[in-house]
Amino acid sequence: MRAGTASVFRVVSYLEGLSFLVLLLIAMPLKYAADMPEAVAIVGMAHGVLFALFLAGVAVMAVLFRWRLARIAGAVAAAFLPFGPFVLERRIRKDGKEGEEG
Repeated sequence: MRAGTASVFRVVSYLEGLSFLVLLLIAMPLKYAADMPEAVAIVGMAHGVLFALFLAGVAVMAVLFRWRLARIAGAVAAAFLPFGPFVLERRIRKDGKEGEEG
């Protein structure tokens, strides 16, 4: 169960990071430069759902793998930074055991 949960979290993390980049780099410029607000509406909704799933995943991972408060805070902060979820995933894989150390 732990490995499956970690795999699902990796996928959600990757998708959340990707949706944030699409929102910032494609949808927002389309809204303001090409007067296409639909792009932000669509991508923004998808990103919002993925953001909520990411935060729920952080909570589940924190409980299952007994993350320290610093790791939890870093994971939440990563969701607000472009490329943050990708860096988080790399650190989790590097640390092993889904990042048990804080």
